[in-house]
Amino acid sequence: MIWNKPLPQPTTISAPYWDGLKAHEVRLQKCEHGHWLFFPRTHCPTCGSRHLSWHAVSGEATLYSFTVARVPTLPEFTDEMPQLLAVVELAQGIHINTTMVGVDPSELQIGQRVRPVFDERPGSTTLLRYTPANSTHASVITADKPEIVESKIKHSTRKSLRQINCKDLVAMQSLVSEEFSTWSNQVEVTQELINQFAALSGDDYWIHTDPVKARAESPFGTTIAHGALVQVLISRMQLPLDHEVVGYQNIVNYGSDRLRFPSPVPSGCRIHTRYRVKSVQTIKSGTQLTMEINVHVVGQDRPSVINDLVMLYM
Repeated sequence: MIWNKPLPQPTTISAPYWDGLKAHEVRLQKCEHGHWLFFPRTHCPTCGSRHLSWHAVSGEATLYSFTVARVPTLPEFTDEMPQLLAVVELAQGIHINTTMVGVDPSELQIGQRVRPVFDERPGSTTLLRYTPANSTHASVITADKPEIVESKIKHSTRKSLRQINCKDLVAMQSLVSEEFSTWSNQVEVTQELINQFAALSGDDYWIHTDPVKARAESPFGTTIAHGALVQVLISRMQLPLDHEVVGYQNIVNYGSDRLRFPSPVPSGCRIHTRYRVKSVQTIKSGTQLTMEINVHVVGQDRPSVINDLVMLYM
């Protein structure tokens, strides 16, 4: 995993705190008169003492406040929507801004007990997150065991799918719906994947391949995936089909009636897909089915790709 989000920059004063997180410890400052303090600084805000020392604490806390952020503050956080932004109160009386993980927003309650989670995924810096005290969530998030896991989609086996003969026009037209299916599995669009596509396609424009320039000059604030790449990635997402078309000798991908890229996919985001059967009609060479496939960045209502895929059953 390549971490594409902004990171804190430790200073001489705050370095012991960040070093503590790397060691999977929450370390706080305490003055000679017994006052705990956070954020790290050179003097006690309560008594003014400059005699401060660092101490490891359990990090266990109560949930003081939280909000559910559904609009990303920066493009890089799109894949984390909705974010559970929180303030926790430690036993020492200090408050720390954090994010809650491993919990549904509906399960959060002010005052509930929470415990620390050390997020090692950025690599250079370990971040402090929190989860409910009774959660089964791991205490450490690593790059090979990410906190965000792919959706557990229950795909029907081939035998349990509803079979529909392509020559039965009434049955085929019964598939047409205004409602979309449930979501597919999720795929992470990494910078490495974008770079590979750029090399393969020859489209190495900086808005896709230069994170530094994109951060400074792009209207998106980061690199974005090629629309064609996102379209191709549909094949890596398993549509939750509840039917199987049978009775044909050949099936042809006839192309697309419509292909649009309404919104960007920032690097590092996760995408998933849903579909609906838009139309079915009989033509001279067979039965033509148009399926609208929408690709979304996880957490975003507006699709990144809209593809009206036309399939011909002969």
